[in-house]
Amino acid sequence: MEAGLEAVIRALVAARWPFRIHATYDETIERFLTVFERVNREVPFAGLRWFLDHAETISEKNIERTRALGGGIAIQHRMAYQGEYFIRRYGRAAAHAVPPIKRMLAAGIPVGAGTDGTRVASYHPWTCLYWLVTGKTVGGTPVTSPENLLSREEALRLYTTGSAWFSGEAGKKGTLAPGQFADLAVLSDDYFTCADERIRRIESVLTICDGRIVYAAGEFAALNPPLPPISPDWSPVNRYGGYANADRPAHFRTPVFGADGRLWELGCGCAA
Repeated sequence: MEAGLEAVIRALVAARWPFRIHATYDETIERFLTVFERVNREVPFAGLRWFLDHAETISEKNIERTRALGGGIAIQHRMAYQGEYFIRRYGRAAAHAVPPIKRMLAAGIPVGAGTDGTRVASYHPWTCLYWLVTGKTVGGTPVTSPENLLSREEALRLYTTGSAWFSGEAGKKGTLAPGQFADLAVLSDDYFTCADERIRRIESVLTICDGRIVYAAGEFAALNPPLPPISPDWSPVNRYGGYANADRPAHFRTPVFGADGRLWELGCGCAA
């Protein structure tokens, strides 16, 4: 792996092309960084934008190595969906800071939040923000320890100004400021003051992109532009509608384990 990767990274750095690489476990990150450092000695990264995706179990040593090479880390809320599995495999203590976002931020590394939708987690941003500030999975299992939780402002900054760094658009988007894109949303709840459980129920009632209204509902419904056809036409959205955001009974949010130790689907009888 190392030989092939080194040739690719050397070509990218020499051409000054930003790059990203996916790595979940520290063992993989260790190998990647060894290759990057070898390339850097001959073809300096020197301000090149590059970053790791995921990095759930990255160690403090490798956080520092990433910082030294000028890299960032894009994190996603996969633990919101896979927290119970992670605990069963590695133990609850190992899950207390996965990924170790506070250590990344303390090291001064650029960190951006996203969803990794739709392969591993949902595209729904409020589920991610809920997980960041409560440390709970969608099934209600506490995963992140209290000292590793983010404040609501910290979590939102990862989603806005944090993520703008990764696309090289820090001066164009991420904040509501003169000269930046007029991208904003009017929300159904006040994210900063609503109850924790309301965070993942938040919806936009007015969405503006680059100064143009692209979605409106509720009291703004008259401003809603016509939607283009759903693509692809076989999408489940065509049949079931958008993100399922209705409140559900408590038993639907509680993970159920069978006698064999397997996690059953929440609120139904299908073994996972």
